Amino acid sequence: MTPSQQSATSEERQFRLVKYFAYTSFIVLIIFSFPFSVLISRQAKEILMKNYENYALLLGQNLNYQVYQNFVVPAVMRFGAVSLVDKRQQERLDKIIKTTIHSLNIDLVNVYDIGEGVIAYSTNHRLLGKKVKDCPGYRQAIKGKESSGLIISGEDLFGLGIEGLGGEQKLRTFIAFRGIHPLTGQKSYVLGVFEIIQDLTREYQSIVRLQFLIFGLSILIMALIFVALLLIVRKAERTIGQRALRQRELESQLHHAEQLAALGQMVAGVSHEIRNPLGIIRSTAELLRGSADSDEVQKRLSGVIIEESSRLNNIVTEFLDYARPQVPKERACDLKEIIDRNLTFLEPELDRAGIHIVSHNLNGPLKIMADPDMLYRAFLNILMNAIHSLDRGGEINIGVWEERYYYVLRFEDTGSGINEEDLNRIFDPFFTTRDRGSGLGLSIVKNIIEGHEGSIWIESKEGVGTKVMVRLPRR
Repeated sequence: MTPSQQSATSEERQFRLVKYFAYTSFIVLIIFSFPFSVLISRQAKEILMKNYENYALLLGQNLNYQVYQNFVVPAVMRFGAVSLVDKRQQERLDKIIKTTIHSLNIDLVNVYDIGEGVIAYSTNHRLLGKKVKDCPGYRQAIKGKESSGLIISGEDLFGLGIEGLGGEQKLRTFIAFRGIHPLTGQKSYVLGVFEIIQDLTREYQSIVRLQFLIFGLSILIMALIFVALLLIVRKAERTIGQRALRQRELESQLHHAEQLAALGQMVAGVSHEIRNPLGIIRSTAELLRGSADSDEVQKRLSGVIIEESSRLNNIVTEFLDYARPQVPKERACDLKEIIDRNLTFLEPELDRAGIHIVSHNLNGPLKIMADPDMLYRAFLNILMNAIHSLDRGGEINIGVWEERYYYVLRFEDTGSGINEEDLNRIFDPFFTTRDRGSGLGLSIVKNIIEGHEGSIWIESKEGVGTKVMVRLPRR
């Protein structure tokens, strides 16, 4: 593995760890957001209870004063003793208590007779005379201590001490009912017990809704953060992938360039050694064929030698052109003129093969900055391939279109086409589907087009024909 590949792999692993961290963090944050929202809601509930407890204590003190001063003292002075069996005393006490708690959020007030252990008075008349239910709050009130507790009728979610929506929540407060010294106003011994029940359902449900709102908002915010982080990670993965692909392409190009350099050195030496004797062989064959003493057999054999030496020279030239690609010598030229030169050169071959040329948009000038000789050779290779695919005549369509920044050329024939397997290898060096040839023609064409910062691609279907598309920048 190359250093660049190791670096890309290391970066991919790092971002994979970031992705796992994103998923894990999302799950952990969701888990911790629930107790966080519960903690906040519990603190809010405690504050609510404390406020209402203080409110109940103030109300208890007021009830203690109003009942003692306006009911107990007058009842003792008028009737000699307090007796709630007396309807007049009962109505008087009921009026005092209801006037005191009027417009306040009080659900129930009970007054306990600690001597007989019964409810002596209640704003709910059905509770009158019922026995006291012994509880810690009642016992502490008898001793002169106040206490409060929450009464919940709703369901506990999942056994976690979390109330769901619905149900009732009430605060019960026990307060000692004491006598008051008429001169000093100081409280004395315990006469009874006040039980004050406040309905906290609406306020409590608001806190429960706030709890679920906090939890929901926490999940939403974390989900948005998670999505943003995930998008960043995926973008980074794509960037790393593209960078790794680009590095592999550059390495492939570098490796290809190294191969070309080695091939160029080899071909330069071999071609030098081949061309000198090849020239001697060709010139000797030409002398033998032109000699007056040569018979027909010698002339025919000399012609074969000349033809094959020319073919061998062309192959050597292709090797040199591929191994040592030329840098385009750009100048102002016309694509139409270059294509016309190709067609003029190939006219005898086209007539012999019975091939018809159809042109599109080749009427006006098509100015471009390019090397006309190199483009001439590239187009010649493309047209020669089209001619070779048309064994029994046919048609070659040549068209040029102008795009925003490019010329697009199309060379389309009605020949035998190329199968899909060969089409994927058509630009590979030394690959050919013909018996004769080096297989470097289209590789050289590709180098020439790409040397002009253009692109080339081939579309073909076996038995239908082949379309060669060339895009060149307009400069």
